[in-house]
Amino acid sequence: MAKIQLNHIYKKYENGFEAVKDFNLEIEDGEFIIFVGPSGCGKTTTLRMIAGLEEISQGELIIDDVRMNHVSSSERDIAMVFQNYALYPHMTVRKNIAYSLKIHREKKKVINEKVQKAAEILGLQEVLERKPAMLSGGQKQRVAMGRAIVRNPKVFLMDEPLSNLDAKLRGQMRVEIARLYHQLKSTFIYVTHDQTEAMTLGTRIVVMKDGIIQQVDNPQQLFRYPANIFVAGFIGMPPMNFMDGFVEHEDENLFIVANGRKIKLTREKTNALIKGDYVGKNVTIGIRPNHISLEKDDNKEFHAEGTVDVYEMLGTDALVYIDQKGTDGKQLIANIEALEQVKPGDYMKLKFDTDFIHIFDKATGITITN
Repeated sequence: MAKIQLNHIYKKYENGFEAVKDFNLEIEDGEFIIFVGPSGCGKTTTLRMIAGLEEISQGELIIDDVRMNHVSSSERDIAMVFQNYALYPHMTVRKNIAYSLKIHREKKKVINEKVQKAAEILGLQEVLERKPAMLSGGQKQRVAMGRAIVRNPKVFLMDEPLSNLDAKLRGQMRVEIARLYHQLKSTFIYVTHDQTEAMTLGTRIVVMKDGIIQQVDNPQQLFRYPANIFVAGFIGMPPMNFMDGFVEHEDENLFIVANGRKIKLTREKTNALIKGDYVGKNVTIGIRPNHISLEKDDNKEFHAEGTVDVYEMLGTDALVYIDQKGTDGKQLIANIEALEQVKPGDYMKLKFDTDFIHIFDKATGITITN
């Protein structure tokens, strides 16, 4: 295991482009850290700087109290698993796993023991004598992991290792990686653009955009308390709904007016808006699809309305895409019970769970209150 510190790390290329900007993070022994964000956000570049495959332009990388900026990748005691399995096609699974040990002149007995142990951990005992062409995608990825395991490194780095697998295999391999992490008790750093992988695997998640860290937290806190509108929209599937709002004060109560309807707020949210001097100003509000329900009673206590455009049945739940009345084509996504009798073209009234409304500063996108 290893403790890793990234202190004010920058990556700037010769053409002036900054891929990573002022990256600050401390990773404790045995953590499973996820770097997540859209393509081009700098997550893989950061991983490659930790691995020693990219030069650090500015800042310090410290592993176990040793500055690593100019230490070669081969001397950092780090194993990396890539999106591309990079297996030797002419070698058996056994020889692929053992290759790094062989070139380091390990004793044959030690190699056999380590390969056997890795094969048992990854369920590869029955395919050790096969060649890569005879393996499934999931098996190939496990071989690549086995090659990393036998080295017994301080840190495992994984760069989108499941991207080439189909949906079912990705689900299976997520479970395998989680099991591997708990067995090895090593430090894992994992890069992905898939927020489902991030939420299910990581002890902490680093959300990045344009080379800058947006928020670092555990999955539950990240989902419930996003720091800004980018994190709120990126984390969670289906994504959070956003709409324009106006903060209005009336009869000692505070409301947000959205789509012509008043949404009464909790005392906590009211206090945050008053404290931030947002009364009489425009804001952005967000609500997750699972915090929206159908308003079946014929009364005025609803917060949005419109006609159903698309209905997606997911099993026990269903997603309903609603063209809202008077919003210039902005759709609202609601997650409802699949038992509800809903079809495209139906008119619907929707109610928000106001305990779970998120409010963001209109100009900066920073969260005012969750």
